[in-house]
Amino acid sequence: MTGFHILDSSPRHGRLVQTPSTNAFNAPILYQSVSLKSFKRARVAVAAQWTQKYDQGGLIIVLNKVDGSQKWVKTGIELTNDKPHLSVVAKDRWADWSLLPVPSGGKSATLELVREADGSLWIYLVEGVQKKPIREVTWVFEETDVQETWIGVYAARPSTEGGELTVNFGHLVIESVGDKK
Repeated sequence: MTGFHILDSSPRHGRLVQTPSTNAFNAPILYQSVSLKSFKRARVAVAAQWTQKYDQGGLIIVLNKVDGSQKWVKTGIELTNDKPHLSVVAKDRWADWSLLPVPSGGKSATLELVREADGSLWIYLVEGVQKKPIREVTWVFEETDVQETWIGVYAARPSTEGGELTVNFGHLVIESVGDKK
């Protein structure tokens, strides 16, 4: 999967799990199914006109478990406090969230998910030829009862205000062990 993709999200769509009563997993995802064991990396450039609180778009890896539950990690840009931020959410039992300012202060970034040699998942901000580490998630590749793994891009507008959110994605790369370069 390479090239340029546009994903629209209607209002009230999101990926949020805070409590048993707050479990929204209804935002659109454009994904490729891969074996969790073979996943190497995914990278995408993401941009949008982020205008409503919690507007977001980026990369996501979803582990669909045999029992029907899901665990996931998403990274992208999310509008909080009236500014775009780099965002990472890791959802095991519950979701936790981390934010960093977008270094350029802008509305776009290139992000990468990488399976490192030690078996952890690292999330990087890519600026030119430099990769800056944002976050490490250690549990992803330890999961044993994964039926299917989705890797792809998502867009979400949890707000009811502002109409649809259009997120632009470029240079999407999803790489697995055994892929030819």
